[in-house]
Amino acid sequence: MMETVTETARHAVPLLPGGTTFLDRVQEALPEGANLSMCLTCGLCSSGCPASGLHDMDPRKFLRLCAWGQEEEVTSTPWVWMCTMCFRCKVVCPMDVNIPMLVYEARASWARDAKPKGIIGSCDQGLRTMGASAVGISSEDFRFVVEDVLEEVHETQPGWEELRAPIDRKGATFCVNQNSREPVQEPEEMVPLWKILHLAGVDWTYGSHGWGAENYCMFAAEDEHWRAVLQKQVDGVRELDCTSWVNIECGHSFYSIWAGLQRFGINPGVDFDHIVRWYARWIRSGRLAPSSDWNRDLGVKFTVQDPCMAVRKSQGTAFADDLRYVVRRCVGDDNFVDMVPNGVNNYCCGGGGGFLQSGYKDARRKYGEFKARQILGTGADYVITPCHNCHAQIEDLSAERNHAWNTVHLWTILCLSLGVLAASERTYLGPDLAEVALPGSNGGES
Repeated sequence: MMETVTETARHAVPLLPGGTTFLDRVQEALPEGANLSMCLTCGLCSSGCPASGLHDMDPRKFLRLCAWGQEEEVTSTPWVWMCTMCFRCKVVCPMDVNIPMLVYEARASWARDAKPKGIIGSCDQGLRTMGASAVGISSEDFRFVVEDVLEEVHETQPGWEELRAPIDRKGATFCVNQNSREPVQEPEEMVPLWKILHLAGVDWTYGSHGWGAENYCMFAAEDEHWRAVLQKQVDGVRELDCTSWVNIECGHSFYSIWAGLQRFGINPGVDFDHIVRWYARWIRSGRLAPSSDWNRDLGVKFTVQDPCMAVRKSQGTAFADDLRYVVRRCVGDDNFVDMVPNGVNNYCCGGGGGFLQSGYKDARRKYGEFKARQILGTGADYVITPCHNCHAQIEDLSAERNHAWNTVHLWTILCLSLGVLAASERTYLGPDLAEVALPGSNGGES
């Protein structure tokens, strides 16, 4: 087995801020008794990694360079911004070597002005805004958009005059965050979420402080900034005196909170969970009653993308099982086709890790070929993606290669199966579902 890095190799490299080298940081992060030479060079990490071959790098090569002390090459390769740190290599590694941790530390070693501008820009917006919005929308503008959209629903959708989207209501049970993509780019996509919460009888609120779900400072590998954005989100929940914190359909935002709370030793004082888990609970308890009858004769086929951040990196099989339970209840058992592999072993789509904001578009699409082959193998008409980055990447993959599938949020299909999805909320549905189960004048039945 290869020897560990020599002192000569470790001290022949530039120092990072704080007087430590990249390899010093790595050694500090390793579990007690572990070292980089635990790698057996079996190649399992690279064989199942969609980033293998990009920029002439793969996980095994990256790890061996680290083990041999090739710090300059490790800390200069753009490949660290192409690896999504999806943890698939770690899951399959027989020695449990944490290559994503090495990638994170390598990203941290880059000078800030050399990091991808898209990631840094989103991080800075989250730091600048009170709402922690990565696109820079102010809390005042967020409130305006929410109230404007809600007013339009009241005026145009009979039966929904009592729909509410409260902001800063202290003492509500659930504090719900929101990805900034909706209020800025597609505000109508917030409405299905509000309808689900209403039908489930949920006592909820948004908050002005820290309402933004996303945290690109994590992708920038800037611990101080990651924590600063997270603290805004935590403070917002605490100020409202809620008892539960709900993250909407977004993988990276869920993980940035879930992992950040542990990494920085922050106790928010409330339970924190992903809304997909709550969908499943509300259906099992009878608070939501979706029906797949609409699809009995149509036979539209669906598959589902497992968000790496919510499944493999945090919640595991429990999340994957809940996700499939909800989807099957919405579309019917016979019309659900799983990817192979799936769950914890599913391939990353290439939308995570900040890849969408990294500027390496061609590499990202090359990475996504793994996912495209998986989807095409299912023959599905629709890919359900309970994650914003997965949604953006998989939609781009279909558009760029003219693939036939449609990419859709889970809340869309859940509302469709509940009979409450209005025509204005069907942006991501194809012509085959444009008029299926349209709600009637009472707002709740088709």
